[in-house]
Amino acid sequence: MTTYVILLPGDEDAWAQTPAAEKQQGYAVHEQFANALAARGHAIVGGAELQHSRTARTLRQGVVSDGPYAEVAEQLTGFYLVQSDDLDDLVDCCRILAGVETTIEIRPTVDHSGTAESTDPSQKGPRS
Repeated sequence: MTTYVILLPGDEDAWAQTPAAEKQQGYAVHEQFANALAARGHAIVGGAELQHSRTARTLRQGVVSDGPYAEVAEQLTGFYLVQSDDLDDLVDCCRILAGVETTIEIRPTVDHSGTAESTDPSQKGPRS
């Protein structure tokens, strides 16, 4: 089984201005997503909504600073870790989030255990 990270970038400032009732609707969509994953054989093994990026500590070449200091409106706002044997179906489940998330990135994690086959078609054979 492959573990995938589902990255959810978003506009944190817009989310902060969203009325509570609309936020609850968004959370309900995430609950629907989680229920669909479970019903279709995928397993959420981790994840979280992240605090605002202004609470981040960024380490760049050994220098620590407060905040991400990125020149973009979108920051990483949350993530799921999902174990799945069916990437196509996982992607289909992620369509549930399309109404509340503007961008969704689904990426396999790297297995360093040495026991799993690579999910990267450019890699041949088991990982060492």
